[in-house]
Amino acid sequence: MTDAGLTDRADDDVVQLCRSLIQIDSSNPTSNERKAAEWVGLQLSDAGLQPEIFESSPGRASVVARWSGTDPHRDPLLIHGHLDVVPANADDWQVDPFAAEIRDGCIWGRGAVDMKDMDAMVLAVLRDWVRQGKRPPRDIVLAFVADEEAGGLYGAHFLVDRHRELFEGCTEAVSEVGGYSMTIGGQRLYAIQTAEKGIAWLRLVAKGRAGHGSMLNDDNAVTTLAEAVARVGRHSFPIELSDTVKQFLREICHALDIPFAEDDIESVLDKLGPLAKMIGATVRHTVNPTMLDAGYKQNVIPGEAHAYLDGRFLPGGEDEFMAEIARLVGPEIAVEIVQRQIALETGFDGDLVAAMTAAILAEDPDGRVVPYCMSGGTDAKAFSELGIRGFGFSPLRLPPDLDFMGLFHGIDERVPIDGLHFGVRALSRFLATC
Repeated sequence: MTDAGLTDRADDDVVQLCRSLIQIDSSNPTSNERKAAEWVGLQLSDAGLQPEIFESSPGRASVVARWSGTDPHRDPLLIHGHLDVVPANADDWQVDPFAAEIRDGCIWGRGAVDMKDMDAMVLAVLRDWVRQGKRPPRDIVLAFVADEEAGGLYGAHFLVDRHRELFEGCTEAVSEVGGYSMTIGGQRLYAIQTAEKGIAWLRLVAKGRAGHGSMLNDDNAVTTLAEAVARVGRHSFPIELSDTVKQFLREICHALDIPFAEDDIESVLDKLGPLAKMIGATVRHTVNPTMLDAGYKQNVIPGEAHAYLDGRFLPGGEDEFMAEIARLVGPEIAVEIVQRQIALETGFDGDLVAAMTAAILAEDPDGRVVPYCMSGGTDAKAFSELGIRGFGFSPLRLPPDLDFMGLFHGIDERVPIDGLHFGVRALSRFLATC
């Protein structure tokens, strides 16, 4: 038995569970999540739970179960994770992205950090506690969902819209992309996600005069669109610091032993190396052109051209963001919303935050727990519609030289096995006191 209340079997379990999940190709949209949901459901059933599978569309499956706690009068806690992953081109990888190969002390594969590692940690703790006859202090609702990587319409949003009774009483939740360590100035900071940017996936439409490619044409939709896309792609929004980001940057400055100056944030980012890509995206709205679509033949000028943008706006800044996009593209371009999801921000306070902090520091007394804003989005957006306060808490202690955020959706995605062992211990401590 470890101090974290786990048996030694949990370390082996989390590795095998993570590898087994990675080996199920649940790429979104090229595969589906049904096989992964059935596999997770089997693990939950073996642990004595009664999981239910919910399919929003053929193959788009989520699985939900309730783990009974010792005090049924307390509000249940929601722990949610997604089963889908982004696609992987095997030719770009050093290893087969769905083989879950162990190399250099890591499990390699698509989903290793996003987020089959956390799914495996939850299952490993559940199985170990059940073997010991232990129960959490309150009910835990476990939701392993589809479609997070495409906005959750077939997963979390479907469950919230059609099966909200599953989450009755839940007021708080934990999930991905938080509780992991980043080493700055020799200090390990464990970042718990308390905020995330909103999503504005946009389609630009330019119209012009169709014609033969050999003739003069001063109303070319492709030209109009290209000019607009260039303006958007080169635009940098001004820095705006939310409360979460201010607190996080103060902690970074403390670790670097430099003063915190709101009027010189760029100098702080310059000292962060690879972390600057993610942290820099949380100090301002961002937008990136991602796809172009026009024409059908090289000698035909099309009458219409399209571009797609990935926009991410800060909490409270959606109207400002959309107004700036409209100004940048100009009146000749129509802006259509493909998908829009809210931004979130909550305080770094309360009993749940205290439990997360205590769990991390029990495993790493030299660490420091801080809040942060995520540049992307999670299924917390969907569950917030039920009034559930969400946090990112997937605890991992990571090597200081690992570009962890660069592995999300990247090639050669991998998770350190030592980090998984740290994670199951921290998660077990958290569940014992949450």
